[in-house]
Amino acid sequence: MIKLNQLPTTLPDGVSKKSIEKETKKIAEKIGELQQLMFAESKHSLLVVFQGMDSSGKDGATRETFKYCSPGGVHAVGWKKPTDLEFAHDFLWRIHKEVPAKGMIKVFNRSHYEDILIQRVHGWIDQEKVEKRMAAINAFEELLQFDNNTTVLKFFLNISPERQLEKLKERMNVERKFWKHNDGDWKEREHWDKYMDCYEYAINNSAIPWVIVPVDKRWYRNYFVAKKVLETLEGMNMKFPPLETEMK
Repeated sequence: MIKLNQLPTTLPDGVSKKSIEKETKKIAEKIGELQQLMFAESKHSLLVVFQGMDSSGKDGATRETFKYCSPGGVHAVGWKKPTDLEFAHDFLWRIHKEVPAKGMIKVFNRSHYEDILIQRVHGWIDQEKVEKRMAAINAFEELLQFDNNTTVLKFFLNISPERQLEKLKERMNVERKFWKHNDGDWKEREHWDKYMDCYEYAINNSAIPWVIVPVDKRWYRNYFVAKKVLETLEGMNMKFPPLETEMK
């Protein structure tokens, strides 16, 4: 049973920022090479899910992990409040349209898990619906894996309340970050304990395991995420397709 408050939000002792940043660059370059290979082979796809509290670094992790990839092979989607049309369908309707095709990498900034997180925190759905949606999510992710050879890689970005407070204050005090400020983020912070309970439920009831990432230090977060993505891509054992030609 995973308890998030028992897991680290910062890096291990003795880690060198300079060496980690150098290694992260090498890893990101290798990811770029394997993304091209995935696109060429077109047998696999990768869905990367980032979940975490506001300011945990979902955008930053995406940018640093895939910075050497072709824009044509990696697409990111940010999930916000459903539109009226989306509300008129089942909660996975809008999600299914955005999953990756073979050869593609898709990054979800937030995801289908929002429908058992924020809705549960605010009491908009009851426990019965939470459990049924959790079962639907597990079935959905299994479908992606067996029917389309899509690997689902899910990261929970584990930030401490103290570090989140620092980052939210930056958005009000640093001019280049003003655009990130949202009064609603402060209101959601008031529900921290409820969110942790809901994240733990989702993590502990997922058929596909989550990767818990310590994110208080951004540079270590980048390394941690990129290393796992690289390991996942290398595990696919992809190969460039052979030459096909009718030339003589």
